[in-house]
Amino acid sequence: MSTDATAPDADSDPVGYFLDDITYHGKSDRTRASYERVLRDFESYLTDGRQPVPVREASHRDCMAYVHNLRGTVEESTVATYASYLHRFFAYMTQVGVFESNPMALVVEEMDESINTDPTRREIDLPSMRSFVDRVSHPLERAVVVTLLKTGMRAGELCNLDVRDLNLDTPGPRPDVSVRAGLEGRPDSLFVATEPTRGEKSNGERRTASNKRKRETTVPVDTELASVLRRWLAIRPDTQSAAEPLFVSTSDSWGVRLTPNMVHHIVESHAREFGWYTDGGGAEENVTPHYFRHFFTTHLRDRTGDRGVVKYLRGDVAQDVIDTYTHEWGTRIRDVYEAEIYSLL
Repeated sequence: MSTDATAPDADSDPVGYFLDDITYHGKSDRTRASYERVLRDFESYLTDGRQPVPVREASHRDCMAYVHNLRGTVEESTVATYASYLHRFFAYMTQVGVFESNPMALVVEEMDESINTDPTRREIDLPSMRSFVDRVSHPLERAVVVTLLKTGMRAGELCNLDVRDLNLDTPGPRPDVSVRAGLEGRPDSLFVATEPTRGEKSNGERRTASNKRKRETTVPVDTELASVLRRWLAIRPDTQSAAEPLFVSTSDSWGVRLTPNMVHHIVESHAREFGWYTDGGGAEENVTPHYFRHFFTTHLRDRTGDRGVVKYLRGDVAQDVIDTYTHEWGTRIRDVYEAEIYSLL
């Protein structure tokens, strides 16, 4: 929590208090702005009524009324996004002891699970995606694209991967770095941690992005991704970072860990050449790193019919669920993944 005497007080301005805390936790300026827009709108809704209600005293009926008020004025995906922001706000304030309860918990449970938090997006079939991947020839760029498509991880999570987070059964050329203890006995797998935070050190290196996973995740690596990663490792430049980042620049910032902006540039440049990105096109039309997460989720969920496995791989599930899947990682997770993951090469 904040110790700055000039920081917003939790009692008089709980929204400001929360915004300060997520900034300290490493959330980006854009994320903070998104939260602020939603939470201040909710605050205004509560105070503009006949009987103004402070945010800290909002009931689940107040929250439901706000969500109902949104419908018809914005897309359903936006309603779901606003609800998720409110839920995270109340959950955090309850966890740190500022609020007594989370009134959004019941609202979120009652909301229709069919609401998609992604906006309506361009539909891309597998043959078209294979054609796209086929045109990405540079070993680094191909490794970045295939990793995103095969794992569903976020751009920042990819940037935060270190060599120790990859355990290949046939490793190929790579720095002499031991794999994480959590990957021992789990060949052909990637470890996505929770701890890297933008602006803070992790594994001895200050990071440019935060991982957004609720819990650490071990993701299987299939034969296609393993082949692409070995090809990348064969030409990966040496780096001065003791953390030994897995993905480093091969251009102007030679040997420096990739940043989310670099990843976005890689994807955008190829998508633009393929006719999948235009200036001003928006999320509905443009293919970005986040679109690859959407593609992974949609195609793997349709193939498996198992939302739990997909949520585990995305890092979206709670502790009790992830404990179950972690325990069954060698059977359920890997078996389902290897049986159903799509071919790209």
